[in-house]
Amino acid sequence: MTSLRERFMPDMKEAMKAGDKDKVAAIRLIIAALKEKDIEARGAGKGEATEDEILGVLQKMIKQRQESIAIYDANARPELADGERAEVAVISAYLPKQMSEDEVKAAIDKAIAETGATAVKDIGKVIGLLRGAYAGQMDFGKVSPMVKAALGG
Repeated sequence: MTSLRERFMPDMKEAMKAGDKDKVAAIRLIIAALKEKDIEARGAGKGEATEDEILGVLQKMIKQRQESIAIYDANARPELADGERAEVAVISAYLPKQMSEDEVKAAIDKAIAETGATAVKDIGKVIGLLRGAYAGQMDFGKVSPMVKAALGG
C-alpha cells in the first residue's frame, strides 16, 4: 500500500487532467501544509513528517475549514462556505474511515480498562492510548468530553 504522502502528487495530476480545478487547488493546499510541517520538523532536528503527523495536519485543515464554514454561514456568504465544503470533501478523502459514536464509546471503555483509569485525573493516560491506537479515526475534540464523562467528570 502506498503511503499517504505518495498519493498527493498522482491525485493532483489526475485532477489536472480531468480539469477539476477545485480538487487541484485543495490538493495543492495539502501539499503546501505538508511542506510547512516538514520544514518545522527539520528545524526541530527530525526527518519528514510521519503518517500520524500527516493525518494530524489533515485533521487540522478540516477543523479550520469547518470553523470558516460556520462563520460564512452566519454571515450569509454561501458561496464562500460552499468552497470550504468542497475543500473539506477533498481533504476528508485522505483520512481513514471515521469511527461511529458507538465504536468511539467502545474504544473509550476499552482504553479505560487497559489503563486502569478511575478518575478524571487519569484523562491524559486514556487520551494518549486512544491517540496512539486510533489516530485519524476519531475527532479528539469530541472524544475528550466523552472520556471525562466516562471517568465521572
